[in-house]
Amino acid sequence: MKFIADTHTHTLASGHAYSTVIENAAAAAKAGLQYMCVTDHATSMPGAPHHWHFVNQRVLPSSLSGVRLLKGVEANIMNGDGELDMPIYVYGDLEWVNASLHEAVFRSSDEQTHTQALINAMRSECVDAIAHVGNPSYPIDAEAVVREAARCGVAIELNNSSLNGSRQGSEPNCLAIAALAKELGAWVTTGSDAHFAHNVGDLVSVSELIHKVGLPKEQIITTDTALFEAFITKRQLIRKQRVQAEISR
Repeated sequence: MKFIADTHTHTLASGHAYSTVIENAAAAAKAGLQYMCVTDHATSMPGAPHHWHFVNQRVLPSSLSGVRLLKGVEANIMNGDGELDMPIYVYGDLEWVNASLHEAVFRSSDEQTHTQALINAMRSECVDAIAHVGNPSYPIDAEAVVREAARCGVAIELNNSSLNGSRQGSEPNCLAIAALAKELGAWVTTGSDAHFAHNVGDLVSVSELIHKVGLPKEQIITTDTALFEAFITKRQLIRKQRVQAEISR
C-alpha cells in the first residue's frame, strides 16, 4: 500500500533522536511522501524542549525538499483525566497533535486508568491521533478506546516502530486494534516513529498489518491527499475552537 504521509517523526529536539528537520524532510522526499508531521516529544519527556520550541515552529517553512511540513508535537498524556503537558494555547496553532502514554511520564497502572486516560485525551478536542496505542506496557479496553476514537473523529495510529521491537509484545495488540478500527469505522493513520532520518517513511510493517486485517483505504487518512487534507482541516478547526473557548474562560 502506498502512503502519502508519515504522521510521527522526531528530530534532535526530542533529546534522544538524531536527525534534523532538513534531514528528515529529505528522507521523506526520498520515500515518496507528500507530507511529514514534525512531532517531537512535548515538555514532560526527559530531554524534551520547552513549550516555546513548539510555538516557534512558525519559523519553519511550509515545505522542504518538496514535502509539506505539518508543525506538530507528540504530547504526553499526564493522568487518567487525559491532561496534556503543555499550556493549552500552544496547541492552537499546531497542525498535528499525537498524544501518547510514555513510561517516563505516566506510571503504568491498570486497564481502567489507561483506557480512561486515552478516552479523556481524545475528548479534549486537542488531539488528532492516539500514538502507539498497542503498547503492552499500558493494557487498555481496546474496543472502548477505538469506539471513542470513531465517535470523536480522532485517528488511531499504526506505529511501524512498535511492530519492529521498540515496544516488544505490541504486534498482537496492534492487530486487534486495527481489526476493531475496521469494524467500528475509526480513522487510521500511519507513523514511522522515526528517531533517525533513515527511518522516515518506513511503513512496511504497518502496510503488512493493514493488508492482513483488510482495512479499507477509505479509513486510512494517509493514503489519499484529499482525505488527509480534509482530516487535518477539520481537526485544526476543532482544536482552534476548543483552545479559544478555554482561553476565553
